[in-house]
Amino acid sequence: MSDRRAGLGRPIRTAIRRQAVATAILVIVAALWAGVHGAVSAALGGMISISAGVVAALIATRRPADSAGGILYGALRAEGVRVVLIILLLWLVLATYRDIVAVAFFVSFALTLLIFSSALFMRDE
Repeated sequence: MSDRRAGLGRPIRTAIRRQAVATAILVIVAALWAGVHGAVSAALGGMISISAGVVAALIATRRPADSAGGILYGALRAEGVRVVLIILLLWLVLATYRDIVAVAFFVSFALTLLIFSSALFMRDE
C-alpha cells in the first residue's frame, strides 16, 4: 500500500487530504443546519469527488509512460474515468437517496471538486 501511496505524488495526496478536511467541515456545518440528512448529503457529495479523484490518480500512476504521448494518453484516460465515475456516482446518489439535502450535497461536491483541481497548481517537491 505504501508503494502505491508513494506513487501518487505529494500534490495528489495533499489535495485528497484537503478534500477530506473540507468534507468533514461541511458535514458538521450541514448537520447543524439541516440535521442528519444534511450531514449525510454533505458526506456523499464530498466522497463522490474524493473517490473519483483517487481512482483517477491510481489509473494515471499505474504504469510509467515512456514518452510524452504516453503521459498524455495516461492523463486523458484517467480524467475520462474520473468524469464517468463522477456521473455514475451522482446518478446513483440522486436516484437512491430520497432525503437528500441538495444544497449540502452540491456545495460539498463542488468544493471538493475544486480542491482536487488545485492539485494541478501544487509543486511536487
